[in-house]
Amino acid sequence: MYEFMKGTVDFVGPEYIVIENMGIGYQIFTPNPFVFTKEAGKEIQIYTYHYVREDLISLYGFKTREEKALFTRLLNVSGIGPKGALAILASGEPGQVVQAVEKEDEDFLIKFPGVGKKTARQMILDLKGKLHDLVPDSFPTLFNAEEVAAAISESHELEEALLALKALGYSEKEIRRISPELRAEQLTTDQYIKKALQKLLK
Repeated sequence: MYEFMKGTVDFVGPEYIVIENMGIGYQIFTPNPFVFTKEAGKEIQIYTYHYVREDLISLYGFKTREEKALFTRLLNVSGIGPKGALAILASGEPGQVVQAVEKEDEDFLIKFPGVGKKTARQMILDLKGKLHDLVPDSFPTLFNAEEVAAAISESHELEEALLALKALGYSEKEIRRISPELRAEQLTTDQYIKKALQKLLK
């Protein structure tokens, strides 16, 4: 229904952003809301998907058309809903998913949050051969397995560190404040925790 939206970034939260357009604030769920932190107060264009169900009406937003297109394809896979599709996009680029599906790499796919063996197999069955249009020719290193695995590993390391901070008693608000800076780093879980504690104790 909506191809894209232009508006001002009014709010950035852990699950969604709010785009103000002509006096109306639109709640838009995105894979990684904190990538919009630096654009707070600025006008942006975001590609949107209007999701309608009997008990749910939501807007989902993406920085690129490729992300949006992959999101819609993932929704057609049995066992994957909007939250699952967002989690996959939050952990990897569209090209990484395409590569894993085309190579029938179940071991790689199960590294994504919420994807087990059954769902990985279903993704391959439903999507193989149907995703080539999502990968622009300008991605020369998309199929470098080591780079892809490193990106997924980095995401897991950070999530483990954030969970450890919660266990130490830090609030969601405190963790959200430092998360954008941590996401810009490539560290081990222990290094993420140490860096986070340094920032929290300032």
